[in-house]
Amino acid sequence: SAINAAFSDLVVSRLLLGQLGQAVSSGKACLLFGPPGNGKSSLAARITRAIDPHVWIPRAISVGGEVIRLYDPTVHEAAPLPKTDALLVDGRYDDRWVRIKRPTITVGGELTMENLEATMNPVTRIIEAPIHVKSNCGCLVIDDFGRQRISVEELLNRWIVPMDRHVDYVNLPSGRQINLPFEQILVFATNLDPSALCDEAFLRRIPYKLEVFDPTESQFRSLFETRRQQMGFEFQAGIVDYIIEYHYKRASRPFRFSQVGDLLDQARDFCEYHGKPLVLNRDIAELAVLNYFSGM
Repeated sequence: SAINAAFSDLVVSRLLLGQLGQAVSSGKACLLFGPPGNGKSSLAARITRAIDPHVWIPRAISVGGEVIRLYDPTVHEAAPLPKTDALLVDGRYDDRWVRIKRPTITVGGELTMENLEATMNPVTRIIEAPIHVKSNCGCLVIDDFGRQRISVEELLNRWIVPMDRHVDYVNLPSGRQINLPFEQILVFATNLDPSALCDEAFLRRIPYKLEVFDPTESQFRSLFETRRQQMGFEFQAGIVDYIIEYHYKRASRPFRFSQVGDLLDQARDFCEYHGKPLVLNRDIAELAVLNYFSGM
């Protein structure tokens, strides 16, 4: 299915895959929460892969002589039709519209209230649409939710009506107010406790609250093998057993999905620096663990 294909490069439980599929199918907001390092951001970034990949958007809109730019090459990726397409051959293609890959826009701790409002470019005198308007027909990911430069209350109060009505009331620099669609999959991703972040009234408006759990030992081992093949590593016999026994079980350290790639990156850096073949043995594993987990 499209959902299986969208997340095929990640290790995802059947339960979570089913939850994600239902959330994507509904097009409604979802909250991904759980311990750090388990792929919440990676999951969110792949959601649009499960939807038709392309969409047409206007380059800009004009309201009473004010021009509002929607197409933004910094967040949108153009996907022109093939030159042999009949639309182009017949000359019926309207240049006021642009075909793009369905957008996934991610904002994190840098998010401010200014990003949520229409702003005037002082040089071009063109108004920039807010970030949530540019993400229409795609996915807007609020990464590290709760760590933004604006308070959670400000952010939620700004979007509580648009989430209910799927319409946003945008104030233009001239004072004019216009209605624009609020039609994207809104994804909040956080390592924090959702109940401590916002009240029940707002959580109720996020119908899908999906907990991303730590991997099982079996998933952790499977990920080691997958990453080994991707990176071209050879493993010393029993090295994964050794790492799990001495650096996880005996250290009472929880498994995290991200740790496999991070540890192998450390091992690759060592091998490349010393001009050695990509072979993970105990000595290199010990150094990788020392570098990575010190201070944690």
